[in-house]
Amino acid sequence: MTLRLDALRHWIAAQHHLSPEACRLETVAGDASLRGYCRVTFPDGATRIVMDAPPALEDSRPFVTIGREWREAGLPVPRLHAVDLESGFIELDDLGNDSLHHHFETESGARQGTSQALALLDEVERLAPVAPLPHYTADFLEEEMDRFPDWGLTRWLEIGTPPQWPEVKRHLLAHIARLPTVAVHRDFDAMNLMIHRERLWIIDFQGALAGPLGYDLISLLRGRYHHWSRQEMDLWIEDFRQRCLAAGRIDADLDAETFRAGVEAIGAQRQLKILGQFCRLFLRDGKPRYLDWLPHFYGHLDEGLTALPALGDFHRWLRESYRPAMEARLAEHHANLDRGASS
Repeated sequence: MTLRLDALRHWIAAQHHLSPEACRLETVAGDASLRGYCRVTFPDGATRIVMDAPPALEDSRPFVTIGREWREAGLPVPRLHAVDLESGFIELDDLGNDSLHHHFETESGARQGTSQALALLDEVERLAPVAPLPHYTADFLEEEMDRFPDWGLTRWLEIGTPPQWPEVKRHLLAHIARLPTVAVHRDFDAMNLMIHRERLWIIDFQGALAGPLGYDLISLLRGRYHHWSRQEMDLWIEDFRQRCLAAGRIDADLDAETFRAGVEAIGAQRQLKILGQFCRLFLRDGKPRYLDWLPHFYGHLDEGLTALPALGDFHRWLRESYRPAMEARLAEHHANLDRGASS
C-alpha cells in the first residue's frame, strides 16, 4: 500500500509540475470495489481527487469513456483532468464530502432529496447516450440474481435453494422485459449523488448500461438510507410514470399497474443480487461490514414482493425460511466478533 501511495504521489505531482513532497494526500472513503480514492491538496490550497484503480484488479476504461460522454452530453459528472490507464490513476474534480445520503436522516430531508434526485434522473434519461452502452441482457440479470442462492444461501447460510427459484427468475424477467430501454447508472443511490455548488453531481457511473427504465428509480427508492411505506412507494412510482409519459419515454398503453409491477420486479432482481453480493463481499473479499445491510435489503425485498402476488410461495419461503436463517447467522457472526474483540 505504501508503494502504491508513493507511486500515486509521484504521478499527481508530475501532472502539476510539482515535487512529490508538495502534494498532501488524504485517503477518502472507498466503495465495494477494489478502487481507492485520495484527496490531493496542492500548495495553493486547491484540491483534486485521484482514483487508484490497479489495472490488474479494475478495468477503468468504462469509467473514462462514460465520464467523458456524459459530461459532453451536459450531465453533472466530475471532469477527468488526467488519465493513466496503464498505471491505474485518474485525476478528477473534487466534489467534496457532502453526499445526498447525509440529508436523508429526517422525513422532510429524504423527501426533498428524493425529489432532487429524480429531477436529476430525468436529465440522465434525457441526455445520456444509450447506443454506446453495453446492454443489460436477460442473461446478465439472471446471473446477478443467481448470486443469491450461490453466495447468500449455499455458501453463507448453508441452506438449499427453494424449488420455485427458476420460476421466480422467469417471472421477474418477464415483467422487466416489458419496460423500455434507457441509459441506467445501476447504482443510483444517495451515496453516489454529491451536493456541490448547490446542485447534485453523479459519481460511480462506470457500471452504466443500456437497461430497463425504472432501474435507477427503484435503486433510489429502495436504497440504503430510507424506507418508504407501500402507499408512498406507489405515489413515487406513479409520479415517475407520469413524467415518463409526458417526456415520451413510455407509451400510454403501459398502465400504472403494469409499470409498477415492472419496477418492483427490477427492485426484487436488484435486492436478490445484493443479498448474494454482500455475502460475497464478506466471504471472498473480506468486507464484513456489508453483512449488516442484509436485514435492510431483505426488508425492501419483502415489501416489494407485495406488488407481485404470483410469487406468493417464494415470498412465504423468504419469511419462513430465509429470514430466520439469515438473522440467526448474523447473530452468530456478531457473537464471534464480540468474542474475538474480548480475547
